[in-house]
Amino acid sequence: MSCVHLLDIRFAHNGIEQVITPVLLRDEAETILVDCGYPDFLGLLDEAARRHGIPLEAVTKVIVTHQDLDHVGSLAALKRMHPHIEIIAHEIEAPYLAGIKKSLRLAQAEAMLDVLPAEEKPNGQQFIRLLQSLEPAVIDRTVSDGERLPWCGGIDIVHTPGHTPGHLSLYIPASKTLIAGDAVVVEEGRLEIANPQFALDLEAALRSVRRLLDDEIEHIVCYHGGKYTSDAGQGLRDLLSRYEFGS
Repeated sequence: MSCVHLLDIRFAHNGIEQVITPVLLRDEAETILVDCGYPDFLGLLDEAARRHGIPLEAVTKVIVTHQDLDHVGSLAALKRMHPHIEIIAHEIEAPYLAGIKKSLRLAQAEAMLDVLPAEEKPNGQQFIRLLQSLEPAVIDRTVSDGERLPWCGGIDIVHTPGHTPGHLSLYIPASKTLIAGDAVVVEEGRLEIANPQFALDLEAALRSVRRLLDDEIEHIVCYHGGKYTSDAGQGLRDLLSRYEFGS
């Protein structure tokens, strides 16, 4: 994983400490950021990158795994501050990121508002306003499943729909590393589906996990939970078995 740098960003939300893990990929020519956190996270991103000796202005490209607020909240601000950065996303996700299509997470939140208990409606309305405030960002380059990007000895695009339709993960064959985005997360030491109750297509999300077993994965980096430290293949199989057997 020599070209892979994990940016563990700790922050407080509603008095609770949270952690997200964007990733920097670096070779002799390019510095690539994978996802960029919530709105107003540029300072936290820069601080985390500098811990690896890499200032944020050194970033040349951003690969976006999907459209959710916690992954792209600072994307437009980052592009505005550093216009040279090339933004890359899956072709299905691009129009949502650019504001051409309505955010699917916003549509989901609006649809759920009517069925929320009365005491939860204010939080639901606040979340909707937050999603509505997300600044769109034009995508410079779209990618599709199976495409290999030429950096770090090759970065394979793996379309992992379910959490959102255009969700992508990245596989780096040289180090057998999967950057999972939200295809899977680490919770209490085991791999799980990210917020399965909010997955836009849970069956597709499980098919995506099955598909990951086709690659020889030794390291999994999750946006929520960081690096998975146990056997990757077994962890993916265990996740699937819990859904198949309901445990």
